[in-house]
Amino acid sequence: MNAAMNTAVDTGNRGAGTRHRPFDWGRQFRGLHGRHPSLWPLLPRSLCALTALVAVLLAGWRLIWLPQWEDLTAASSQEQQLREEFARNAGRARDLERLRRHRAQVQAEVDLLQRWLPGRAEMDALLSEINQAGLARGLQFELFKPGQEQVFDYYAELPIDIKLSGSFHALAGFASDFANLSRIVKLDRIALTQSRDGPLAFEGVARAFRYLDSDELAARAAQAAHDKKGKSR
Repeated sequence: MNAAMNTAVDTGNRGAGTRHRPFDWGRQFRGLHGRHPSLWPLLPRSLCALTALVAVLLAGWRLIWLPQWEDLTAASSQEQQLREEFARNAGRARDLERLRRHRAQVQAEVDLLQRWLPGRAEMDALLSEINQAGLARGLQFELFKPGQEQVFDYYAELPIDIKLSGSFHALAGFASDFANLSRIVKLDRIALTQSRDGPLAFEGVARAFRYLDSDELAARAAQAAHDKKGKSR
């Protein structure tokens, strides 16, 4: 019985020594040279597999996923640009019909103004028409002097200094006939004076307008471009 107890105690001591012995990490990596990896201990085989997995993941990220991510980012940016461009074009398309109607209306107004404004070749006829309006009322022209023509973007203005004399009714009729001329004209700087024994004297500036022809418009555009180029230097 004592022998059995001694044997049990000795076995328990050996078991206790085995349980408390520390794990030898370095032993797992000894003697690997020349051995097939399948024969390596568990720890070296696990580290080798983990290293291979990390290398595969890094290679896949660099060669496959990164280019695809860059392509996806570029495609997303291009999609956003296309959406913005589509929105702008859609807005323009909605306004296209309105702009067409507005353009037709403006063109109609321009055509009407051109019918009311004489051309350069018709200015002499307009000046003669103004003169005839005064003569038809029995007025005496003491001054009829065209001044310096002023050219604007699309039309030109010709001031005419006039001085007439006659009765009040004749002068009023002339003013009415002047306002009803077929072309756009106006009177300003009007002054009426009454002499002691003579008729009324009428002084003012008549302004006649004409549109610029295509050659004049082209010349003004070329001059404006030349002036702009000179200022930019």
